[in-house]
Amino acid sequence: MDNLRITLLQSYLDWQDSYANLDRFTQLMEPLAGKTDLIILPEMFTTGFAMQPEPLAETTEGPSLKWMKTMARQLDAVVTGSIIAEEAEQYYNRLYWVEPNGRVLYYDKRHLFGMAGEDDHYAAGEERLVVDYQDWRICPLICYDLRFPVWSRNTEEIDLIIYVANWPESRANDWCTLTTARAIENQCYVAAVNRIGEDGNGFRYRGDSSLIDPGPRRVICRVAGVEATPTLSISKPDLLALRTKLPFLADRDGFSLV
Repeated sequence: MDNLRITLLQSYLDWQDSYANLDRFTQLMEPLAGKTDLIILPEMFTTGFAMQPEPLAETTEGPSLKWMKTMARQLDAVVTGSIIAEEAEQYYNRLYWVEPNGRVLYYDKRHLFGMAGEDDHYAAGEERLVVDYQDWRICPLICYDLRFPVWSRNTEEIDLIIYVANWPESRANDWCTLTTARAIENQCYVAAVNRIGEDGNGFRYRGDSSLIDPGPRRVICRVAGVEATPTLSISKPDLLALRTKLPFLADRDGFSLV
């Protein structure tokens, strides 16, 4: 697939109300049938960024993952975003990647946000996920991971990095700068989806959901302050042409995380 159609789903989130959020997303997503290949939802899209996982966490048999499978099948598109997950008596900020054929992969957030006490309530992930899908190599990450460039480092011929987030308005400039930087330094597209509105702790979010091109187009799309579902196309031939013209990745430092 030379071109990949991506939908950035920027929305309000009802605080700790998974059924209200799933209903909202269903209404926003149903018109996308046949018009997109990948739908990206925010971080903790069923609850907001909550530090009380016990009453909110879901297993793999929970309603949110079942809903993602249903929507992926009905819309014939990948659906991805993170929820609060429970496994082996631990809680995770877990991103699910759900394909139309029913395949499910997941990534657990590596960098937990200590300022909010996320590391007191959730276990950190230990491995990155790189998905091969329709001839694209895609690496989905979560919010605070954005601040740590080594974790985003393109050592596996990644074509697209995804960030799903609850990133507050007070640090919106950081979000805009860092998403652009990750695209440039890794010579890959970046799709970054953030929520809008106010959460139950009084933090405000303006979105700035973005699609970033590592080449001359740079910011293909950035939406602030409104609910929106922009669908945009990225080109694999254009990306490969850029890497051929400017082979910067060949000169990257040779080290690995242990």
